[in-house]
Amino acid sequence: MAEVLTWVMQRRIVLAERVEQLRKELAETEAEVARLEAAEVVIGQFFEAERAGEADDAVMDAALERVTTAPGAGGMLLIPPREDGMDQDVLPEDYQAIMRVVADVAEPVEAAEVSVALGKGALPGQVEAVRAKLKRLAERGWLHRTPVDRYASRTDW
Repeated sequence: MAEVLTWVMQRRIVLAERVEQLRKELAETEAEVARLEAAEVVIGQFFEAERAGEADDAVMDAALERVTTAPGAGGMLLIPPREDGMDQDVLPEDYQAIMRVVADVAEPVEAAEVSVALGKGALPGQVEAVRAKLKRLAERGWLHRTPVDRYASRTDW
């Protein structure tokens, strides 16, 4: 009987590691999709401007520059690893909102609770987007993740 329990525990650990790997891949893929969507919008605007004879517009140049040099473009990290002295202001606004929700709660919080607090809802698709951001914040040292998938503010600030 102990062999079955050992096998179940080992299998659970292997699957948990695989889930973590897949979540990381999903987060990376979502970031790439967001970059491509932004590029698509800017390129579409450029073609429209070119057809209208306004392709050398300074506004278009600024928009293209913003998309191609902003964090998240070309492999730049949207969420930098936290270092001593870093302020939450370096994070994108949606991540700052998550940090505020987690900081306002006394106990570690689940992704669903954060999602609801942000007004996003409690449906699985809504919660998973928030969970991915919470995990990213935890992986980069901004939050603490408990073994039962709850998130808390770091205590060593």
